[in-house]
Amino acid sequence: MYSFLSTHGDCFYIQYRGVLVGDVTLRNDQEVCIVVCKDYQNKRIGRRCILKMIELAKEKGMDQITAEIYPFNTQSQKMFLSIGFVKTGEETYTYQLS
Repeated sequence: MYSFLSTHGDCFYIQYRGVLVGDVTLRNDQEVCIVVCKDYQNKRIGRRCILKMIELAKEKGMDQITAEIYPFNTQSQKMFLSIGFVKTGEETYTYQLS
C-alpha cells in the first residue's frame, strides 16, 4: 500500500510524541487521504495534518483537493467541513485552493 501511495503522491507517517499514529497522503490526482489511530483521535492531529496538506497542494500548484469520506464517518466529515471543505458528492468533500 505505501509503495503505491508514495509513487502516486506524497505519503507521510504521522508521529505524535514519538509514537507512530497514522499516515497522510496527498495524491497526484489531488486527493488527500488520512488515517489516525483511534486512541489518538480528537487531539487535533488530523486537522494539523490536513492543513499541512493544503499548504503542500498550494506549493504544487493544485487548484483543489478532495477527500473521500464514508457516510458513517461523521467525525471526519465534521473536521473537513470545519477546515473549509465543501460536500460535493455523496462521499466527496472538496477544498478550493484558488
